[in-house]
Amino acid sequence: MTPFRPKNKPMPATSDLDDARRRIHAAYDPELLRSAGGRLAELLSRHLAAIQSGAGPVIPWHQPPDYVQQASRMLADAPGLAASPELLTQRFADLVTEMLGRGINLHHPRYIGHQVPASVPVAGLFDAVGSVTNQPMAIYEMGPWATAAEWAMVRELGQAIGWQPGEFSGLVTHGGSLANFTALLTARNVALGDVWERGVPRDGPPPVLVVHADAHYCVSRSAGMLGLGTDHVLRVPLDDRRRMDPNRLDEILADLRARRQPIVAAVACSCSTPIGAFDPLPEIADACRRHEVWLHVDAAHGGAACLSPRHQHLVTGLELADSIVWDAHKMLFMPALCAFVFYRDKARRFETFRQVAPYLFDPTAPGLAEYDSGLRAVECTKRAAAFGLWGVWALFGPQLFADLVDVTFGMGQVLYGKLCAARDFEPVHDPQCNIVVFRHVPDALRDAPPERLGRFQMDLRRRLIESGQFYIVSTNIDRVGALRVTIINPLTTPDHLDQLLDALRDQGRRLLAEA
Repeated sequence: MTPFRPKNKPMPATSDLDDARRRIHAAYDPELLRSAGGRLAELLSRHLAAIQSGAGPVIPWHQPPDYVQQASRMLADAPGLAASPELLTQRFADLVTEMLGRGINLHHPRYIGHQVPASVPVAGLFDAVGSVTNQPMAIYEMGPWATAAEWAMVRELGQAIGWQPGEFSGLVTHGGSLANFTALLTARNVALGDVWERGVPRDGPPPVLVVHADAHYCVSRSAGMLGLGTDHVLRVPLDDRRRMDPNRLDEILADLRARRQPIVAAVACSCSTPIGAFDPLPEIADACRRHEVWLHVDAAHGGAACLSPRHQHLVTGLELADSIVWDAHKMLFMPALCAFVFYRDKARRFETFRQVAPYLFDPTAPGLAEYDSGLRAVECTKRAAAFGLWGVWALFGPQLFADLVDVTFGMGQVLYGKLCAARDFEPVHDPQCNIVVFRHVPDALRDAPPERLGRFQMDLRRRLIESGQFYIVSTNIDRVGALRVTIINPLTTPDHLDQLLDALRDQGRRLLAEA
């Protein structure tokens, strides 16, 4: 092998490098971090105190171009590296103040929108340790404590699912969509043999995914990325509670096996996104076992029910799944993003990828491969996503997480009761968790066609969030628009829910008057 010989290049002047180093020092000065960090803690605590008390709007609504213009203007006003530490600290505080004043306020008790929580505030401080010191963790030696924290939480949550230590495996990845993709990639490789090396076979019947009819859109997206194609996602009909029907699943799997059509996996939900329905997992697992099909459960939202003695019955049978996704940035109330992927059989943990990367993984320490997350995760560089959950669990213990589930799930039932008691509201379902879907039906729309009633819900929601009073979302149930609430702030009270109904009535009257 011919050795590499670099060409002669002109060297930069030493004085130029010294000048650059002096300028860089301003950004790396520990004293700037100390003074800016003190201001940050003060601003954040003051902001949360006001927001958690219900002051101000849930979202200070502006059109996107307005905000982009403001953010761009701030870039142009940078004081620069030559500015004094005092000026830089003040500029930092000004920028943080703008950020806090312009963003959505998830800690506001009238935030009851997407499945994104009012996160435990101190979790962000644990996250900040990983962010400031930059603890990437593709390999153990680059993030030893980040790896340890992740492994500790995998063990705790896996045992909460119902598995025995040493029998299962898990990892953290960046979000539920990536987590579902990772688990289904593993299922594909197990189901289709040498597909990693040779690709999805083009001869014979195409492989399929068999999924809950209301499965999250990322499942279909995964089918596309896995080379299966979204046309080969087969949706299982639902029962009267919008849960997967195990009998129909059994029929579909039996038919596919009779036709010798490869099945990558069956995908169940705990719980589904539209209304929070928990599938009957023991019956679904029985069908999958009979037909030798990998069972994957998307428990991104509902997995936390494992930690609540009051609600763990909702996830009975979760331990029977071959793979599970569970988002800590939902019902474990962590900042985004922190999503867990679990495998019931530890032997499957290296089926996801079959690659060699000699520049990354050290063959002189093969025992460390078990702890190198890059061998099992899509990401190479991965943030220390478990620091927040590990820190909060180590600070408060598991009871906090049971309480968070109990309070927010309980509030789902409180809202349901208020909707049932109100003549001008119609709940779409009896909620199993903190996701509640309903419609506002004033007298003027009592006999309206479904299209008009659904359009009214969509327009009403838009008016409500732009007012800043509440943040809720919308959905379609049976192709008719509806309002959807996720009570994912433990500071939301029954009084706030009464205010929600009143605000919807008020905005509805204005909307009808204008129409």
